[in-house]
Amino acid sequence: MATTRQTLAAAVVAALPLLSLTVTTPVQAQDHPRAARLAPRIDGFNVDEVRRLEPGTELNFDLYGTPGGYATLRIDGATRNLTLQETSPGTYQGTYTIGTHDRINPGSAVTANLRVNDMVTTRLLAESIVRGPGRDDRNDRTASNMPHVDRFDVRGSDDLGPGNELKFTVRGTPGAKVEVQIAGSRGIFFLPEVRPGEYSGLYTIRRDDRIAPDAAVTATIRANGRYSTATLGQPLMAGGSGQGLNPNNQPRVARYCTNCATVEAVNVVQVSGDGSYLGTGAGAVVGGLLGNQVGSGSGRTAATVAGAVGGAIAGREIERNANARQRFEVVVRYANGATQTIPYENNPGFRVGDRVKVSDGVLIRD
Repeated sequence: MATTRQTLAAAVVAALPLLSLTVTTPVQAQDHPRAARLAPRIDGFNVDEVRRLEPGTELNFDLYGTPGGYATLRIDGATRNLTLQETSPGTYQGTYTIGTHDRINPGSAVTANLRVNDMVTTRLLAESIVRGPGRDDRNDRTASNMPHVDRFDVRGSDDLGPGNELKFTVRGTPGAKVEVQIAGSRGIFFLPEVRPGEYSGLYTIRRDDRIAPDAAVTATIRANGRYSTATLGQPLMAGGSGQGLNPNNQPRVARYCTNCATVEAVNVVQVSGDGSYLGTGAGAVVGGLLGNQVGSGSGRTAATVAGAVGGAIAGREIERNANARQRFEVVVRYANGATQTIPYENNPGFRVGDRVKVSDGVLIRD
């Protein structure tokens, strides 16, 4: 009997290291290169200046920064805060309508907060919310450091359906930021500066766009806390008058693809299976039997109870480990910095660096 007890005790001791290894935790085959929690950033903060501050006046704000965040504004003298909506990745917009109880003045400070992953960054509006004297005088651009648009052109398309491209070109103040908004499309997009003072890019029409041939298109150029807006005077359909630049002198152009991305990580996640009552009960029985062979009297009873409890836990973990399964997560990054995680039940076969397009939550090789 003593030999049997020693044998059973040795078996329990030998099994303890194995039990400690059955607890499963998510594992990753490849760490996300940007997995560290980084503080969010605010790249730009603008307001459409108004002439007067009175009840009913609308203050339109734009904020540019880390995508996927929660952006709010606080205006000194306002009775409430403003929450900005993310209209496109990294672009937040909102309108504050001045109420009768607001006490907003031209010198009121405006503070923006952008929260991402429980971390917050703050930016103070650098420009006044009230348009200063002489802002509308085009002859006073130099004195007021006002950015300007000298020319706004488009190379249209024969078809304004999804997948077709519109090429926009803006000439104006160098070193500025130029954004274009098309009636019938969502959000805004930016034109990169391909030469000093020349901004050009392609817009690929999306499936949800409803762009008419005579849709209003506006270009906004921002620099030094000031902005100017120009309206396109050409149709978007090819064949309209004035199709932009001379074909023999086309500038370099940056392609703007709204759903193009690059695979940044392929993660493998170990998903634990739930231990059933069968595994728990079986473990409790085995553990109780082992405990019953140790000691005598009240000591044997305590060992039996402890063995049953420990066996139940071990049985549950063993069954959970046996039922574990793997799933895959592909992390992609868009050209504007936004990221998206696409889950897969099986290995999708993508590698880091692959160029892809995202269509309705499915990755397609580019």
